[in-house]
Amino acid sequence: MSFIAWIILGLVAGFIGSKIVNKSGEGIFLDIILGIVGAIVGGWLFRLFGAQGVTGLNVYSLIVAVIGAIVFLLVYHAIFRRKRV
Repeated sequence: MSFIAWIILGLVAGFIGSKIVNKSGEGIFLDIILGIVGAIVGGWLFRLFGAQGVTGLNVYSLIVAVIGAIVFLLVYHAIFRRKRV
């Protein structure tokens, strides 16, 4: 997959994942990073369970990346939970 395709997939997946978990986006730069990390995490998780990971710029890869972004965000928030005063 090309660099541009990773950025597009990352932006869309990161935005959707952050909307599901946080109810608000993280900002365009963080959404791209979150989506790319989500695609890596999702691809690893899917391969761990015997399915294909990210296969290109398509709907299946978007679903894999969104699931990975959600898992990454949930783990991130569980580790770095902000204390409310």
